[in-house]
Amino acid sequence: MYELKITSQFAAAHQLRALVGGCENLHGHNWKVEVTVVGDTLGDDGLLMDFRVIKDHTKAILDDLDHKFLNEIGAFKSMEPSSENIARHIFETLRDRLDVDGIRMGKVTAWESESACASYTES
Repeated sequence: MYELKITSQFAAAHQLRALVGGCENLHGHNWKVEVTVVGDTLGDDGLLMDFRVIKDHTKAILDDLDHKFLNEIGAFKSMEPSSENIARHIFETLRDRLDVDGIRMGKVTAWESESACASYTES
């Protein structure tokens, strides 16, 4: 199995409404996002997928989140904009764009700080 990984970043604010202890207040992060795509077979060009394709689709999704108040964005109006849900949202949106014959989403990890992250994958 081959695994490709790219990283990208975005900055945004959010409030975790269900928490008590500080995170329920408006605050922001500079998120680092890791996207992993997996597959078993390389194309005739020796590639699983061009990194640029993964980067371009990831950028399009992150541009919708960058410098925004996440609680006001469609996907997060009805669910907490936690790192867990951010990772899942990015994963599911990318899955719809990148899953092609023999290639599938592996995992998305959203780092909200250098020491804290959440990942989403499907088995």
